[in-house]
Amino acid sequence: MSTESSGPESTTPTLDREPAAAALDPQERFDLVKGPIPSFSELQQSRGVVFRKREHVAALNRTVENLGSSGEEGRRKGLGLWMLGRCTEAVEQLRGYPGDEVASFTRAHALMTLGRPGEALPIFERLSAGYPDAARPRGGMLEARLELDQAQGDDECARRNLEEALSAAPASFQDSAEAAYLRGRAAELARDWERALDHYAMAYAADPTHRQALFHGAWLAERGGLDELALQWYGALVQLLPIDKRVLYNLGVLYEDLGRDQDAAACYDTIARSYPGERRARLYLEDARQGMDMYYDEDLERKEDRLNQILRTPITDFELSVRARNCLNKMSIVTLGDLVKLTEQELLSYKNFGETSLNEIKEILSSKNLRLGMAHHEAVASIEAAARPRATGENADVLNRPVSELDLSIRARRTVENLGCLTVGDIVQHTEDELLSMPNFGVTSLQELKRKLSELGLRLADRKK
Repeated sequence: MSTESSGPESTTPTLDREPAAAALDPQERFDLVKGPIPSFSELQQSRGVVFRKREHVAALNRTVENLGSSGEEGRRKGLGLWMLGRCTEAVEQLRGYPGDEVASFTRAHALMTLGRPGEALPIFERLSAGYPDAARPRGGMLEARLELDQAQGDDECARRNLEEALSAAPASFQDSAEAAYLRGRAAELARDWERALDHYAMAYAADPTHRQALFHGAWLAERGGLDELALQWYGALVQLLPIDKRVLYNLGVLYEDLGRDQDAAACYDTIARSYPGERRARLYLEDARQGMDMYYDEDLERKEDRLNQILRTPITDFELSVRARNCLNKMSIVTLGDLVKLTEQELLSYKNFGETSLNEIKEILSSKNLRLGMAHHEAVASIEAAARPRATGENADVLNRPVSELDLSIRARRTVENLGCLTVGDIVQHTEDELLSMPNFGVTSLQELKRKLSELGLRLADRKK
């Protein structure tokens, strides 16, 4: 097994070595420059220790920037970039260390995080062949193959391939957390939710730091209406630093469903502070804060809800000239709501933004019965009066009702909004499978929606052949 010299503290790297207790002392700051990095496990554990304090993260950032890009410094720089979550940079920096097992495994892990399983697969295959009794590289290899198989659009084929590979794996792999997690993935593909949850629980018991098992398990529990189990597993994920923003989004939505708006707001606020450009987090935070006020005008709430659906529409949904699109990107204009806040004079004051681009913008807003510089109360009234295509014939009155009149839970309402539904008639054009494929929409939300439609004498579209 190859090693690279790093001075007197250099230690032979391994793939599955358990972290030493001393290496995980939360009072010790991780020393990327001189400290030993004997395994990916210890690197991962040290990452969690670093992220416990903001000043330690800042110090690691400075250290990484000061390291060279070649030799042992370059290797450590690449590992540091991964620890900081800068996966794209880590992948490129670690490319030059194919003979180093820790660097290779870290690079493959970063590639999976970036959604590039095709590039990660040959690395996992090489490591798995070199270390047939190590669970992590084999687990990475099988997961990369699964992601590639699923990308072909045939989940049944992907499930069969995974189950065959699991059956053929060495006995040393069968009782690992990786194997339990992958069996959960196979069960999920077979739509055997209960068995999938059992396997994710086994993976969690074997390795309480297994993020993928926890995330898939929490998401599945949430979809199945097992809110307490979902909260438990999301809570475990929040303890694994750094926190994945997907976890905070899902946990925030779950808190809102449970009426815990203050906890939901804390989740979205954490994302907004950690990712200043994350507009979605700011929108969700605003919703959660509004939910903390128990008293409101129900009629105004319905009108505002309909306005918010339109204001959240991305600018990318509209045809724009290259110049207008580039100008809006530079101004960080992402949604119609961002546009409405500006006046004509403010737009024209930006470099390269002229009358032609302004007319394009005004036409887009006009199509939604909005205009630049519009006061909020004017926008509410305008949206209510806006003309839109309406259903005709039998049940027309029912089909033309706005979604807000269904009085759906936050999770269900957001799902139909994301599908572009503004009326009941829009909803019934979709099938159960289409709704269940949406993030954060599970069986409980589906039953709620079906019940609301049934009260109106309607049902969802039949499954498409």
